[in-house]
Amino acid sequence: MRIPLSWLAEYVDVAPGSTPEDVHAVLVKVGLEEEEIHRFDISGPVVVGEVLDFVEEPQKNGKTIRWCQVRVAPDGRTAADGGDAVHGIVCGAGNFFRGDKVVVTLPGSVLPGPFPIAARKTYGHLSDGMIASARELGLGDEHNGILRLAELGLDAEPGTDAIALLGLDDAAVEVNVTPDRGYALSIRGIAREYAHSTGAAFRDPASAVQPVDGEGFRVVIDDASPIRGRVGASVFVTRAVRGIDPNAPTPAWMIARLVLAGIRSISLIVDVTNYVMLELGQPIHAYDLSTLAGGITVRRATPGETLETLDGQTRTLDAEDLLITDDSGPIGLAGVMGGATTEVGDGTTDVLIEAANFDPVSIARTARRHKLPSEASRRFERGVDPDVARAAAARVVQLLEQLGGGRADGLGSTQHAAPQGEPIFLPHGYVTQLVGVEFTDDEVRSTLAEIGGTIEQTDAGLFVTPPSWRPDLGDKADLAEEVARIVGYERIPSVLPVAPSGRGLTRAQQLRRQAATALAASGLTEVLVYPFVTAVQNDLFGSPVDQRVPAVRLTNALDASVPFLRTSLLPGLIETAKRNLSRGLTDLALYEIGLVFRPEGEVRGTADLPAGAALPSPEQLAQLHDGIPPQPRMVGALFTGDVTPKQPGQPAVAAGIADALAAVRTLQTALGVPLTVRQGAHKALHPGRTAEVLLNGEVVGYAGELLPQVAEEADLPRVVGALEVDLDALIEAAGADIQVGGISTFPAATQDLSLVVDVSVPAAEVLSAVVDGAGALLENAHIVDDYRGQGVQEGSKSLTFALRFRASDRTLTAAEASEAKLAGAAVAHERFGATVRE
Repeated sequence: MRIPLSWLAEYVDVAPGSTPEDVHAVLVKVGLEEEEIHRFDISGPVVVGEVLDFVEEPQKNGKTIRWCQVRVAPDGRTAADGGDAVHGIVCGAGNFFRGDKVVVTLPGSVLPGPFPIAARKTYGHLSDGMIASARELGLGDEHNGILRLAELGLDAEPGTDAIALLGLDDAAVEVNVTPDRGYALSIRGIAREYAHSTGAAFRDPASAVQPVDGEGFRVVIDDASPIRGRVGASVFVTRAVRGIDPNAPTPAWMIARLVLAGIRSISLIVDVTNYVMLELGQPIHAYDLSTLAGGITVRRATPGETLETLDGQTRTLDAEDLLITDDSGPIGLAGVMGGATTEVGDGTTDVLIEAANFDPVSIARTARRHKLPSEASRRFERGVDPDVARAAAARVVQLLEQLGGGRADGLGSTQHAAPQGEPIFLPHGYVTQLVGVEFTDDEVRSTLAEIGGTIEQTDAGLFVTPPSWRPDLGDKADLAEEVARIVGYERIPSVLPVAPSGRGLTRAQQLRRQAATALAASGLTEVLVYPFVTAVQNDLFGSPVDQRVPAVRLTNALDASVPFLRTSLLPGLIETAKRNLSRGLTDLALYEIGLVFRPEGEVRGTADLPAGAALPSPEQLAQLHDGIPPQPRMVGALFTGDVTPKQPGQPAVAAGIADALAAVRTLQTALGVPLTVRQGAHKALHPGRTAEVLLNGEVVGYAGELLPQVAEEADLPRVVGALEVDLDALIEAAGADIQVGGISTFPAATQDLSLVVDVSVPAAEVLSAVVDGAGALLENAHIVDDYRGQGVQEGSKSLTFALRFRASDRTLTAAEASEAKLAGAAVAHERFGATVRE
């Protein structure tokens, strides 16, 4: 929320001489987060000028310029830049006339950009300054011509300071408003917070106008089936204003305030509605009264209905969308955006003003569903004061009468069915107990009265009814927080709590951190990915076989294109790699540790939730719990590009299955679990380059390379290493402690063993048989060769293993090592018919 300081000062006594930084500091004291400071960034002599005369001079490039004589100071006086009262200025615009008052930036001034102004020779003349457009002054986007003061309803003597005249000397402070404090999205709310912080006098702008009820305009609230027990519109106020001058300009002070607040000026009627929204926090919508067909009905959309909104888009509506309709059909998305058919245009003279209060949940869902955030929806979804609608409508009518020459004719309506706030019981001493700082009863009572609460005192405590603009105050803890906030957070001492003994990370948490640390230490980068995917991604990666997998579909997905919860981490890692590759990062080693959602059998929906003001029943909670699918924690990794870059004398080493298998070994070492791999198959991975990861004989994951087609569809390199393992299963199997044996001081005996087996026998299983048979003397074994060719019978292969033997109490003889080796070969022969190749 941006707050122009001159506007703020109208409703609260801002300390004289306060800078934007001072105002930020004051607002931070009551819990608002400071953001930026916004200024027009204009300095130097910028004055009102009068066009005395001009000569049009066609140029060779086809452009016509005007050589102008402009009075920039009264006769006989020196101009603000020290020059003559009349300046010669070259101007390329043609929308002004002799006698017009314009804005002249004299040499030495600086416009936003920064764009310094100096006398310069151009088109054969010495141009002594510049006649400015609205865009050059930062007042809007209009750049087709210069700014004529008559268009703003202004007149002033030549030489008058234009910065002050146009309100360009104002500044705005920006604060971040959290979702629970929607009242602060208004000058009214911020002025009240400034008063809380400083004790300055607050003047409520809603009390400055006298609401007058209108009659005769038909409004029907037709929400017989409210969403989640909440009626879509609880307040609906309309007022008609006729005879507005369509050529009436928006005054300069209003344009300046709107621009500082981040809203561009459009037309007087639209500017007034935006101005009142910012001032009071009540979104306002104006309809061209001549285009309305009958009265207004507020209802839910029917399937298949469409609406063309003000942005020119035709939108297909959802049954949950709340609509504003007339006899012709939908004319607006309630609380979000109006429709094109009743839009206020350049020729509008009669308008119907709408000030309503809509259900926050309904508005938030509609805005998200249609990807249509607006200033109105931003306020409605946080909660708007239901009691300010009549005052806001009256304020719009007042401004249109004053600035546009309109007149209120009494046509309108008023419906107010907003529920009254319920009293909250606050026991004596509760605030002190919760906050940990002593607060007297008088401090608590006066603070809650200051924020607008209605207080009834009893012997046991206070019954506090929150004000209508504070829907976020729902229980006694909220009231305690308000006391701490308003009295001052500085009353709360900064004390580092002492951690109780016996607390700390659980065993599972420690092992998860060990796994993450080990992967990061081996060169991988951890990423966090949104868990939303498509059905195709779930079916491809969620199961190793060709079948559809059960998946959780979100009822109200953030993005309709990815409505399912993931059953695998790999789709998210692929999207992350794709995004990084598009930004020039070609060598990637990524990993994620996160939950996947794997329903068992039919996916059951969750229970219907009660309204926001009610707690769910035990039965509803049980149904919600039953609808939660199993959520195992997985670890996934992805490798693209080069693991080792090309260097002089060394070729590049591309990523692939070897890196995925290396990550498996890293997890095995970090967690101390007996992982093994064997040839496997997965429909998303390359056949022949896929390994099953086994834990105690059970498959707990896969490592390999993506199918080239899958990689190509994701705009990834042809070879992409991938890994996904069930981390929960690994942690469950991890022992309490990792036992490390002693280091033997005796030398090792190394031998090679070549075995001939059928080509269908996995090498890993042969190696396992050799290890089992070689016994305790075998210290290390790994495969070094897989040979198929001359000297080996067709249909067979020769596997060569490097074996290292060592004893802890003696030096082994060659005979002992050979005996152990042959014992391993014997087990391999027994299991697979392996023979020793001589």
